[in-house]
Amino acid sequence: MDVAPRGGLGRRGFLRVACAAAVGSVAACAPGSREASAPASPAPSPSPTAAGKPVPERLQPGDPDWRVRRRGPDEAIEGYSDRASVLPGEAFGLHVSTTEGRYRVTAYRMGWYGGTLARRVWRSGWMRGRDQGRGRLAGDTRTVRAGWRRSLSVSTEGWPEGAYLLRLDTERGHQRYVPLVVRSASGAGRTVLVHATPTWQAYNRWGGYSLYYGEDGRYDSRSLAVSFDRPYDPTGMEKFLIHERPVVALAERLGLPLAYTTGGDLEAGDDVLTGAAAVIFLGHDEYWTPGVRRTVTEARDAGVNLAFLGANTCYRRVRMEEDGRLVVCYKTAVDRDPLVRTRPSQATTDFRAAPKADPESSLIGVYYDGYPVDAPFVVHDPGHWIFAGTGVRRGDAFPHLVGVEYDRVNTDVPTPRPLRILAHSPVTCVGRPSFADAAYYTVPSGAGVFASGTMRWAETLMAGTRDLPRAHGIGARTRAFVTAATTNLLKGFAEGPAAERLPTPDDNVRRTYRG
Repeated sequence: MDVAPRGGLGRRGFLRVACAAAVGSVAACAPGSREASAPASPAPSPSPTAAGKPVPERLQPGDPDWRVRRRGPDEAIEGYSDRASVLPGEAFGLHVSTTEGRYRVTAYRMGWYGGTLARRVWRSGWMRGRDQGRGRLAGDTRTVRAGWRRSLSVSTEGWPEGAYLLRLDTERGHQRYVPLVVRSASGAGRTVLVHATPTWQAYNRWGGYSLYYGEDGRYDSRSLAVSFDRPYDPTGMEKFLIHERPVVALAERLGLPLAYTTGGDLEAGDDVLTGAAAVIFLGHDEYWTPGVRRTVTEARDAGVNLAFLGANTCYRRVRMEEDGRLVVCYKTAVDRDPLVRTRPSQATTDFRAAPKADPESSLIGVYYDGYPVDAPFVVHDPGHWIFAGTGVRRGDAFPHLVGVEYDRVNTDVPTPRPLRILAHSPVTCVGRPSFADAAYYTVPSGAGVFASGTMRWAETLMAGTRDLPRAHGIGARTRAFVTAATTNLLKGFAEGPAAERLPTPDDNVRRTYRG
């Protein structure tokens, strides 16, 4: 749950593997020893088609055993990667701590796979574990780092691009995830899925501290900078599992040409958006650098479609330091930021706040309006192409789809025009009446931009299923509606600049808010 004192907005606080010879290699570090080879178990080879060609990755048989079934005590086993993402074939280090004797690591690529949602691409042998402690807190920024020795090095040779969960298993059956993205070098002609790794880390409270809370549970004792050099707690991991994984599964099920990257990689200068058909920001992508925002705006202005399948996107301005391993965000303590006077455009607070206020609405089309809400999503423009085939009529409502955060159109701040409001949902936020808006606009380059206006859009794709049983009361009818609308969106955007093929929006903002 994102909590901030009044003065800001107080708030809450998602190929084929080759044969054994091409499987990723491992080196293990045992206490008191040099790195030594540890045997790796090959994953099942891809199934050939009748013509002898490999089956496309998305159609490979999955592995239903990918889920964590038993966490056990916090210290039973934990780990983190020394890189949030790698290019295919690159190696990364895993840092693992366990109070048990032996453990192994299995890499699962997340996708569709006939509904099993994951495929095993690699598994290590059993390795001797060690307890590496609980990390340390340092500096005026109250930053927690685990500081563990590297336990093993893993090559991704033969791993397809995509989002991965590395599962750590002890001999006693305790398990944890470590996320990893095998990113794409180019997104040309493809739909790029952006994984919000800075936001995952902002909420991660491992070691007792996040960008929201200190060990005592108070906002004032929070971290001002958080490190990737520590494991994820359940809150940090849910940002991928709840807000991102459902979109990955649907996009792969549709067979779209996909590329994968992270917010950190966009900041690092990757040009994966050059020539892309579309860029999809998944269910909760709150923490952006000014560099990422510039890159995304330039992509839009070059004809790349954008979709924001959450709310509260691009809300916090952050810096990435220590080669991308540190997320800095002073928020309401921005006066303590060392750059506030010398480089005010890099000062880390809300994008809409001084210094250098630049509200997110100029890019997204909608403006973050508050937390918490739980309200129906009310269709306002049933004839829009995104709603084609859903059978909806004006005024149709989908209970609980608006929550827990929401955005609205606000013409008192920079807002692209013409803009079409597609859903206009009455809400009450902490006693204040307002609206949540889903919106669509286009720009002269031909790019289309869609914003769902609700944090629950992406997770609704799986709401009420085995993997997201806590559904906020969202039922099958709502899940079917969001799935159909998202399918229309992804397919439409995958074909290139939307305004070249699909109707441009007739601005209805004034009519909507007058009556």
